[in-house]
Amino acid sequence: QVRLVESGGGLVQAGGSLRLSCAASGLTFSSYSMGWFRQAPGKARELVATINGAGSTTNYADSVKGRFTISRDNAKNVVYLQMNALKPEDTAFYYCACRRVPFTDYASWGQGTQVIVSV
Repeated sequence: QVRLVESGGGLVQAGGSLRLSCAASGLTFSSYSMGWFRQAPGKARELVATINGAGSTTNYADSVKGRFTISRDNAKNVVYLQMNALKPEDTAFYYCACRRVPFTDYASWGQGTQVIVSV
């Protein structure tokens, strides 16, 4: 059974940084692409960043390009989201999810971690 557990959220001032972690278990980690998603109150869930199984290919939402960095450590079964230059509009619950290649759906999700960016 796949299990994803996020951590690292919290309250930070605008301009600050946070690093989110997502620990995975119950899967062959390197066979899965990983994604970070977020959902703010009253808004639809949006894709923030993705990384392939080898960690060689990443993609970002335009809203976070140049500020967020996704990475992974396949030896530790962990994916990270380094968030710099945070803005109040980054406030949301952040979720990690995994997608087994070559399938297209993110089938397993973590419980989320809350990020609040104050002005």
